[in-house]
Amino acid sequence: MELILASQSPRRRELLGLFRLPFVIRVADIDETMDETASAYDEVARVSRKKALAVSRGEDDVVIAADTIVVCAGKVLGKPHSPEEAVQMLSLLSGRDHQVMTGITVLRGEKAISCTEVTDIHFRELSEKEIRAYVATGEPMDKAGAYGIQGGAALFAEKMVGDYYNVMGLPVCKLRQMLFEIAPEFF
Repeated sequence: MELILASQSPRRRELLGLFRLPFVIRVADIDETMDETASAYDEVARVSRKKALAVSRGEDDVVIAADTIVVCAGKVLGKPHSPEEAVQMLSLLSGRDHQVMTGITVLRGEKAISCTEVTDIHFRELSEKEIRAYVATGEPMDKAGAYGIQGGAALFAEKMVGDYYNVMGLPVCKLRQMLFEIAPEFF
């Protein structure tokens, strides 16, 4: 039995390392486009399930897949495609509440568990100068909502309710519960 992380995210790799279980990385090559007419909460879980199903695995292997989005004022923010889009996203988040949603799926054989973890965050007012300086670091470019809470954006978050690790892309407490349900022998 192998534990497989269906993600190339260095943050997810680091967070799964907290479990002190050996695992391998297999990246799922899927279309991550979300249905804009469906709820973001449901869609992020659906995409994580699609990722889990897309990786090659043995019959008894356990697959972990996740997908993270940021939702502000009804708008879904994925990873920015350009520095200017990152500036736009951070400007939208400035002085506002938003939610970080991570859909997570744990799959073994025919059994799959999927859920969505939500963390509420409030950003203080950000000046255009500090937004542009943060974007210039390059840090926002591979992150949903154009920020990494564990990096420079730690200076932006005034309030957070929920799982900090969810904001990094892998809600480890919830994942532990899901893994125990699918593969109790890990524990």
